[in-house]
Amino acid sequence: MHWNRKKRGDTGCPLVYCYMADIIENVYTLLEPLLDGTDIFVVNIKVKPTNNIKVFLDADSGFSIDKATSVNRKLYAAIEATGMFPDGDFSLEVSSPGVDEPLNQMRQYRKNIGRKLAVTTLDENETTGMLREVTDEHIVLEVKNKKPKDTVTNMEIPFSNIKKSIVQIIF
Repeated sequence: MHWNRKKRGDTGCPLVYCYMADIIENVYTLLEPLLDGTDIFVVNIKVKPTNNIKVFLDADSGFSIDKATSVNRKLYAAIEATGMFPDGDFSLEVSSPGVDEPLNQMRQYRKNIGRKLAVTTLDENETTGMLREVTDEHIVLEVKNKKPKDTVTNMEIPFSNIKKSIVQIIF
C-alpha cells in the first residue's frame, strides 16, 4: 500500500501535515509485519494533532474484537519500542471502519459480494442492489425493478464512476 505524502521542505507542505504523514508512514511500516500471514488488511490510518493514532483494519473473515485487541497490543508495543514518541504522549485505537464508512479498497468490495450496497455515482445518482461481481474495472449490482414488478437487472458500474459505496445493513 502506498501512502501519498510530501517531504519536509517541499513547497506547500505545512510542518504539521508532514509530521502526521511521517507518523502514518511509520505506523504502516510497523503494522505490515504484524499482519503478514493473516487475512487482516489496512483500510485507513489517521492521526490527530494530539498524537491520537486511529488504525482502521478489516479482515476477509471478519474483524473481531479479539483481532483488534491483539493487533492493538502488538502495535502499541512496537510504537513504544521505536521511540517515535519519547515522552509516550500518544494514544492508539485499532478498530474496523464501521458500517457507515464507504468502501475504499478492492478487497473490501470483494469481501462484500452478496451483500446489499448503496452506490453513489459521480453524477450523484444513488443505486441500491446486491453486489454480485467485482472486477478490476467495475462492480455488478443486481437491482430490483419496480416495473415490471419483481424483475431484476444487473447494473455494471465502473469504479471510475463511483463516488462512494456503503454496505447496507438488513434487519
